[in-house]
Amino acid sequence: MKLTTLIALALLTSSGYAFAGGGAAVPDRPEGGPPSGRPAAVLDDSKCASLWDKAKGNAAPYLVNFERVDADKNGKISEDEFKRGCSKGWVQEHASLPANSGGGQTPQKPTE
Repeated sequence: MKLTTLIALALLTSSGYAFAGGGAAVPDRPEGGPPSGRPAAVLDDSKCASLWDKAKGNAAPYLVNFERVDADKNGKISEDEFKRGCSKGWVQEHASLPANSGGGQTPQKPTE
């Protein structure tokens, strides 16, 4: 009797694995674009230099992630840090709108 109960229990618990299946397929690319705060397009040297000149000491609106670009953690972005950020995709081509305008981190021209 104990052996029969043990065998029945083993069959019941193992049958769940047989009917479980493989699950959903893994998508080949993330849905909805790149995750927030993650690098996107890497900017070439000429575009990066142009943005640095345009920023005129206020690079923050062009940065996707300030902490990643500020390598020396002094709260300021140097030209070298900005260029490294461009090469790693941490700098976006269009400046973000200021938070007090209701725009937060939305680029001014996101469709370009």
